[in-house]
Formats: sequence, structure tokens, C-alpha cells
Amino acid sequence: MATNTSSLLLVVDPFCLRQFNLDSTTSNKVDMPKEEFEKRVNEELQQSGGLKVLKDGYAPFCKHFFVENFTCMQSAYVEITASNLHLLRTGYNSRTEKELKVLERWFPRDLMVKNQDQQKAKYLDCILYSREQIKIENEKMGERVQETDAPWGIVSIKAQDVDYELPMNPITQMRNALGKSYGGSGVPLDPQSYNQSVEFWSKHAVII
Repeated sequence: MATNTSSLLLVVDPFCLRQFNLDSTTSNKVDMPKEEFEKRVNEELQQSGGLKVLKDGYAPFCKHFFVENFTCMQSAYVEITASNLHLLRTGYNSRTEKELKVLERWFPRDLMVKNQDQQKAKYLDCILYSREQIKIENEKMGERVQETDAPWGIVSIKAQDVDYELPMNPITQMRNALGKSYGGSGVPLDPQSYNQSVEFWSKHAVII
């Protein structure tokens, strides 16, 4: 039975649906139906104290909800070491058909499973955008606006081992700075945040 999104505080945004497609090339694939995930994450939010427990993100319209991992999702990133460097891959990818492709690097999940044991991640970082911001970005990209009264949309779900925000990937920061017409949020590039991101992601890579 479909979930009544009008009764939810958090709903999965269409942009995030690729994470529920097990055949997609994205990292952080969610191993449960979208409706079941929405129901569970809203239950966890209510039990944690409601919207007041949300953490501020990189802009006023962005929040984070950190929750113990109730899925089987494994950590979506790993440290780059001498023993796995030969497995690192690079290529030009985009998150949607309407976005420009950008250069990325990643570890193929099937090769990482053979190379080392992967454990279930401890936490989920549910990245939220306000309903108003989602509407603005959808209009700029020519996307249909989702019909829901939920104040927050889940635009990304990251499986990780810490209950705080990891540095946003440098290329994501650049895409955001390009503006809404190119799939970004329109938030200007912050040099300090960008350099912190480079420091982290020069030593780590996502697993796809």
C-alpha cells in the first residue's frame, strides 16, 4: 500500500529515486522499497524528537537527519590505500540526464568486496532540502513538481560510520555554484569549505 505523503514530514524526492534502483550506477543504493523507507525514517524522526533534531546543512534550505542505519546499506566511501589504489576508476558521469557530466573517481563495489570485507554502515545521513528550494530547482530544470505537503524532501541518503556531515565532494560544490539551470543549488563556492573537501576526498573515494 502506498504511503500517504500528506501525513509525513520527510518524503523521498524524485531526485533520490535512483538510489532505490538497484541497477543504477549510483553509490548508496537503498535495499528496501521507497514507501517502507519513508515510513521508517519518519518513525525514527518522531521518536528522536521531531524536526527540532535536524542539523543545519551547507545552506539555510538544507538540513541533515542522522539516524542509526536501519537498512543493510554498507559504507559508501573508503580510504585510498596502497593496497586498493589499483582498483580506483575515473570517468565522466552525471546524476541525471539533464545535468552536465563531470569527472569523478570511484571504487567498483564488486572489486572492493573481493579485496576486503565490507561492513554494514553504522549511520544514515538523510540530506534534506526544503519544499520551497525543491520547487525552485525543479522549475529551473523543467522537472515536474512533486505533489506533497511534506516540508522536507530527502534528496540523498548516505551510509556512513559517523553521525555528522562528511565534506561535500568538491565537484558537487562546483556544480552547485554553476546554478540551478545546471542541476546545482545556486550556492556560491566557499573556498574554505572547498579546501576542506579536497583534503578529505584526496584521501577517500566513493564505492559504486
